[in-house]
Amino acid sequence: MFNLKIVLTGIIFVSLMAIPCFAPAAETILTVQVKESQMRTTPSFLGKIVTRVFYTERVTLLEDRGAWKRVSKGRAQGWIHASALTARKIVLRSGKTNVRTGVASGELALAGKGFNAQLEAEFRNKNQLDFTQVDRMEKITIRSEQMESFLKEGLIVPPQEGDL
Repeated sequence: MFNLKIVLTGIIFVSLMAIPCFAPAAETILTVQVKESQMRTTPSFLGKIVTRVFYTERVTLLEDRGAWKRVSKGRAQGWIHASALTARKIVLRSGKTNVRTGVASGELALAGKGFNAQLEAEFRNKNQLDFTQVDRMEKITIRSEQMESFLKEGLIVPPQEGDL
């Protein structure tokens, strides 16, 4: 009888210790830390764009392959380069409340980093820099169709899932 109690106590103890092994892993949430990034079908800058994500948006980590993270946002799933993501939760605040305004995403990204038009002007004057060409480049947008056409004409083939 005494041995049965010890055996049952041992089984219960081992069972309780094993519960954390079967518990679901905690979800890892990442935040987009750049103005805009693309979620792609493959872990490559040449992969087709699934959707776009913007500064402060949150995504769920599904898989980690070093420089590339497979994430989900709503129903969309895809790969985003790690440089566009951070583990920190980015919340813009104005006083004691969260910022909720209709500013451009570029302004929002700069504000989150503590940079504004006044600081930019001071930096330009102090360092005698001309950002005219940078400003022109920032205004250039390339549609997905243009990028795909460029890749096809140049015979550039994005790696497939099995090629990685």
